[in-house]
Amino acid sequence: MFVNLKDQYIKIKHEIDDAILDVVQSAQYINGPQVSLFCDHLSHYLGGCHVIPCANGTDALQIAMMALDLQPGDEVIIPNFTYAAPIEAACLLKLRPVLVDINPLTFNIDTQQLQQAISHKTKAIIPVHLFGQCCDMDKILNIASQHNLFVIEDTAQALGAEYQFSDGSRHKAGTMGHIGCTSFFPTKNLGCFGDGGALFTHNESLSQRIRMIASHGQQSKYQHVCIGCNSRLDSIQAAVLDVKLKYLDSYIASRQQAADYYTQHIRECLAGSVTAPTIAANTTHTFHQYTITVDAHHQVPLKDYLSQQGIPTMIYYPIPIHKQKAYQPFIRHTESESFSASNTACQSVLSLPIHTELTPEEQSLTITAIQHYFK
Repeated sequence: MFVNLKDQYIKIKHEIDDAILDVVQSAQYINGPQVSLFCDHLSHYLGGCHVIPCANGTDALQIAMMALDLQPGDEVIIPNFTYAAPIEAACLLKLRPVLVDINPLTFNIDTQQLQQAISHKTKAIIPVHLFGQCCDMDKILNIASQHNLFVIEDTAQALGAEYQFSDGSRHKAGTMGHIGCTSFFPTKNLGCFGDGGALFTHNESLSQRIRMIASHGQQSKYQHVCIGCNSRLDSIQAAVLDVKLKYLDSYIASRQQAADYYTQHIRECLAGSVTAPTIAANTTHTFHQYTITVDAHHQVPLKDYLSQQGIPTMIYYPIPIHKQKAYQPFIRHTESESFSASNTACQSVLSLPIHTELTPEEQSLTITAIQHYFK
């Protein structure tokens, strides 16, 4: 299977069941003590930043843009090869998305093209740490500083990854920009049993504004001081996440071990046919996805062949953002854009099964099936 959440649950069943039962017995289903406890523990894991929970990762992105007081017409730079959540949130706020192509090796935003996309209307950059490794935050933060721009990290796929700056300091994904955003969707490396999300910031006043926005703009009960929304992480989800947070590093280690297996066998048995993921030198990789590349004419046939062998795969993402009909009226196009790397990635990527319960035997079947396809 592509993701095995059932067996992951069975291993910690008693802890999860007890945590859920505690919430049920307390009858504090919204904003119960489990929520603040989880946020405290996640803050410690991330190095002491403020953690503000919300309903999902897309809400987190929208709340972040609202908290930074971005106004209609302000430009926000977003990578062209990613899920739609960042541009969707920007469009809902009537911001002007500016799309930037990706580095073809890491699938993360191309910092050279990012620099070229900045205009006098640019207010923020949203680097997406795609598939589990960090963007080049050294360069991104330097560019942002030079142009007085906000940085909103989308770390929905990379929670737990670490980035090493040129000065040797190391920071967790989501804690380097002005605001970090994440999702706790069940298939994420740290996933709950429904929807959930969170925002991170080191700025105290910004954290207070985020909390207000996520709670109807309330400074205190019935005192609405800004336009907000209703976006909460419920107590049961927080309880589940608090248990699973203790295992996050071991979950990541399991994925990294599985990724090492794939990469070793791809290089030994499939060189020339399949390209394994590239890990940038200054970041760890959580392998939310293990994404190979193949020639474009093999992408769909290989996916279909593996499906026939009972091996599920996924194509993330088959259509780049700039070709999505919904966002065409909002995008500010640049003269130099060709999005060649994004277009190539859409036609050549294929994500193989990877999860915490994956066994070498299952991986061997996948590698063997790919070998048979290319014979």
